[in-house]
Amino acid sequence: CGGGITSAALAAAVGPRGEVLGADISETILKVARSRYENIANLKFTTADAEVFSFVPQNYDLITSRFGVMFFASPNAAFRNIHQTAKPSGRMVYICWRTLVENPWMGAPAAAAFTVLPPPEKPEPGTPGPFSLADPKLTTKIMADAGFRDIKFTPVDEPVNLGEIEPVLHFMTTMGPAAEPLKSATDADREAALAAMRVTLEQHNTKDGVIMPSAIWVVEAKTH
Repeated sequence: CGGGITSAALAAAVGPRGEVLGADISETILKVARSRYENIANLKFTTADAEVFSFVPQNYDLITSRFGVMFFASPNAAFRNIHQTAKPSGRMVYICWRTLVENPWMGAPAAAAFTVLPPPEKPEPGTPGPFSLADPKLTTKIMADAGFRDIKFTPVDEPVNLGEIEPVLHFMTTMGPAAEPLKSATDADREAALAAMRVTLEQHNTKDGVIMPSAIWVVEAKTH
């Protein structure tokens, strides 16, 4: 759900004869969503961890996510729980990042940081994080085991506008491969690593913000 933009678009698409439920684990983010879209009659929001939340069974025609399904502690349990919420004729459609190598918007600044800091060990496949569902074979197994069928992956490559440099740097101290090394670094090494990352981002800075290549999967599946 996030800030509610996608949920609001879906509510407009289904019209007054349909209903949309936006779910997010963060109450802080949902406060933003509610403040933006409180006047949309067919749109409701709920604070929920989709991995364990008790959704109404077999209630939804379509389940969607925009960069949210990669962070479940147990993706197997999460997709099973999500699957049971869908009608027999239902579908799931979501987008997730492809590999780190294919996403230099995060990979290139991290590589710059690792000219100063030691890189972390490569995470085990399926470890929660931005790229946990990048492998179609692994993701297909998770979804098929949960009951999904006719699982389809469509690659999309588009430039992404990250915004201004300093907020991007702050984001990368909390998310991605450089986050933990930056947290554990000495002050001097941290500043040197951030400076190296800043140089990389400046190479892609435009009047509209930092623009870099990105690569995603559009994943579609039937629930039965």
